[in-house]
Amino acid sequence: MSELLRIPEHRRAAIAALRDALRPGMRVALSTHINADGDGCGSQTALARLLAQMGLQVWIVNPTPWPELFRWLLGDDVRDRSAEGAAALAGIDRLIVLDISDIGRLGVLADAVRALPQDALVIDHHLPGKEPPGRTMLSDTKACATAELVFDFARECGLEISTSVARSLYTALVTDTGGFRFGNTSPRCLAVAAELLTHGVDPEAMYARIYGSVPLGRLFLLRDALDTLEVDLPEGMAWVTVPAGALERHQVSSEDLDGVAEYPRSIAGVSLALLFRDLGHGKVKVSFRSIAGVNVNALAKVFGGGGHARASGALIEGGIEDVKRRVLAEARRLRASGALADSPDPSVPH
Repeated sequence: MSELLRIPEHRRAAIAALRDALRPGMRVALSTHINADGDGCGSQTALARLLAQMGLQVWIVNPTPWPELFRWLLGDDVRDRSAEGAAALAGIDRLIVLDISDIGRLGVLADAVRALPQDALVIDHHLPGKEPPGRTMLSDTKACATAELVFDFARECGLEISTSVARSLYTALVTDTGGFRFGNTSPRCLAVAAELLTHGVDPEAMYARIYGSVPLGRLFLLRDALDTLEVDLPEGMAWVTVPAGALERHQVSSEDLDGVAEYPRSIAGVSLALLFRDLGHGKVKVSFRSIAGVNVNALAKVFGGGGHARASGALIEGGIEDVKRRVLAEARRLRASGALADSPDPSVPH
């Protein structure tokens, strides 16, 4: 166990650079990508509490509202100022961006972040993006989640992993690995999770909070999405479509789409799955999922998106049918050319 938890030297050097950029009394904002997920939320709330131990004033500023599913992670001691937008970045000494490799993923905050007098500090586990948010990075694609790097930061800096910090980190690990099912579930990931259990994490209680209390509308949304299922088995592809207004109709939010793309990906013979969500106003969000050997990040990049080899996304302009036609045609073209093939490396994030 102790060998698995040993912090790699390149991470230790990156942590030292981050630590040197932070001083007691600093006002620090934390941000993550639009529609924050479990890794973004868990990493943020854990880091906020850790930085408070270092004497920093910390608050969260996200480009989209904090997800209801993870509101309990905030507790009474982590301040979320996302509703204030870019105004909450005024007067800060440093910004730390988590779980993002491209500044474009900061949505409405991107321009304000570009205008900051100092580059953002970055903690992330994604493949490199076109425009990194900053140059001082704790980044490693072999980390199962950004939270694994936050865990290393805590240990290297000699900070206390309290029960609330451990719960935040565990939430991030369990959600970003699909309940420890995806290919990014490394031996070290499980060792970190085991260590968090010694700090007061109750796995059954965590399951109930994350997976055992979904709103009824989420099941109706899943039902409607699966009703659109289309499959092209000769190409090993399957996809579902969520029409404009579906989330509002079922009184759910974008976080309730989490995991929907796993259903077409789970079909025997399918190695590439897609979820098309019509946002209205001529924009479509596409989620790409794959199994080992298929690099969907290469496909997402064609449309200005990105992410992981097994899970990526892109925001594409156009009507839903036009976007579907273009994306599916490009997927078939890239598959035929071999451009989506990669090595089935289990260390590659899902």
